[in-house]
Amino acid sequence: MHHSDPNPLSHDHNFLSASHDAHEKRTRYVVALTAAMMVLEIAAGLWTGSMALLADGIHMATHAGALGVAAFAYWFARRHADNPRFTFGTGKVGDLAGFASALVLAIFAVGIAVESIQRIFSPLAIAYTEAIWIAVLGLLVNLASAWLLGADHHHGHDHGHGHGHEHEAHNHHDHDHAHADNNLRSAYFHVLADALTSVLAIAALLAGRYLGWAWMDAAMGIVGALVIARWSWTLLRDTAAVLVDADAGTERYSEVREALEDGDTAVGDLHIWRIGPGKYAVIASVIAADPASPEQYAARLAVHAEYVHITVEVHRCVHEHPHLRAA
Repeated sequence: MHHSDPNPLSHDHNFLSASHDAHEKRTRYVVALTAAMMVLEIAAGLWTGSMALLADGIHMATHAGALGVAAFAYWFARRHADNPRFTFGTGKVGDLAGFASALVLAIFAVGIAVESIQRIFSPLAIAYTEAIWIAVLGLLVNLASAWLLGADHHHGHDHGHGHGHEHEAHNHHDHDHAHADNNLRSAYFHVLADALTSVLAIAALLAGRYLGWAWMDAAMGIVGALVIARWSWTLLRDTAAVLVDADAGTERYSEVREALEDGDTAVGDLHIWRIGPGKYAVIASVIAADPASPEQYAARLAVHAEYVHITVEVHRCVHEHPHLRAA
C-alpha cells in the first residue's frame, strides 16, 4: 500500500476564496453604513421622543451586529490563513459566521411574527407620516448596502481559479451553492431582510394612511417574517452542511470516480468535503493490479481546480477484485 499527498513539498492550507479581500472590503463598507444609520435613528428618536425612530434604530443595531460578525470573520480567516493550528485552513470560518448570522435572522423573523400577531389583536396607534419617512430612509440605506454586497454576491463564485476547458464543459454544480461564500450570503440576506421589511412597511403604512387599512401593518409583518424565515432556513442548511463535513454531492463523487478509474483501477473508498468557498478536499483509496503512483492518480484531478487537498491511498490487488470486474 502506498499513501501520499500529491504535493508534499509545497503544502499550502490557504483555501480562502479568490475574492476574499474584495468581499471583506465591501462588508466593512456596509457595516459602516448600517452603523451610521443606526446612530442617526437612535439619536433622532431620543431627540424627538419618537418611539418609531428609536425602535427602528435598535432593530438596525441587531443587523449591524450580524454584519459586524461577517466582517470579523473575513479578518480572522485572512489573518490565520497560514496558522498550522487550523488543519485544513480557515476556509470554514465564513460558514461558521454565516450559521451564526442565520440564527440571528431566524430570531429576527420570530420576533417580527410575534409582534405582528400581537398587533392584530391589540392594534397600536401609528404616526403614519413619520413612520413612512423612516421606512423610506431605511430602504434607501438597505438598497445602497445591497448594491455594495450584491455585485460580489452574484459574481462571487470564484471564476478566477484557472479552470481548464474540460472542467468548464464538464463541471457545473452551482445549484448546490458549491462556490458560494456563505459569509457574504449571510450579510446579503440580512440586508435583503431589512429591505424587505422596509418595502412591506411602506406598503402597509400607505394603505393605512390613505385607505384606512390599519390591519395591513400586522399582515405585512407576518408575510415578511415568513420570507425571512425561509432565507434563514436556506442559509442554516447550507452552512451546517459545510460545518459538519457533509459529503459534496453525488455529481462530485461521480466526477472524481470518472477521473480516477479505468480498466485497471477502481476506487474503493472516497471522501469529498468542502473546506472553503469553491474548495474541496479529497481522500481516495484506489485498487489496481498494476497501480500507478499516488501522484499520477492525483494528477488526473488536476483539470478540476477546486480539488485543492488531494490524498490518494494505493492498494495493489493480487487477486481479481469485484470493483475491477465491474470496471
